Amino acid sequence: MMYMPRSGAIAAGVCGALLVGYCIYFDRKRRSDPNFRSRLRQRRKQQKLDQERVGQIKLPDLKDSEAVQKFFLEEIQLGEELLAQGEFEACVEHLSNAISVCGQPQQLLQVLQQTLPPPVFQMLLTRLPSVSQRISSAQSLSEEDIEE
Repeated sequence: MMYMPRSGAIAAGVCGALLVGYCIYFDRKRRSDPNFRSRLRQRRKQQKLDQERVGQIKLPDLKDSEAVQKFFLEEIQLGEELLAQGEFEACVEHLSNAISVCGQPQQLLQVLQQTLPPPVFQMLLTRLPSVSQRISSAQSLSEEDIEE
């Protein structure tokens, strides 16, 4: 019975060594891939373009209901297309834009909860406060411009 903790420690050490060896093997295999660097550059470039595109979203005049409705429908459609392509970050960005200009966001959230995969819906919930804050600050800036 005294040998159990010692054998358990040895087994844990062996498993740890195997895990490190596994990681080193696949890291070398990944780095020796001739397309690794080009795919990495392409992925980083795409992420940068996505971030720039997100920052350049033109918000509608929230007093113009027709413009808001058009913006809402476009954002929902883009979100659905990106979801189908598996681009969850961009999908969440567009859906959160749509929710932030929606007249009844709670009902829309209930529908999205039923239709979106749970991890994507969680991403959406965590993203909503920052998007709502950005839209409200953009609205207050536009109102200040009108008053001056």
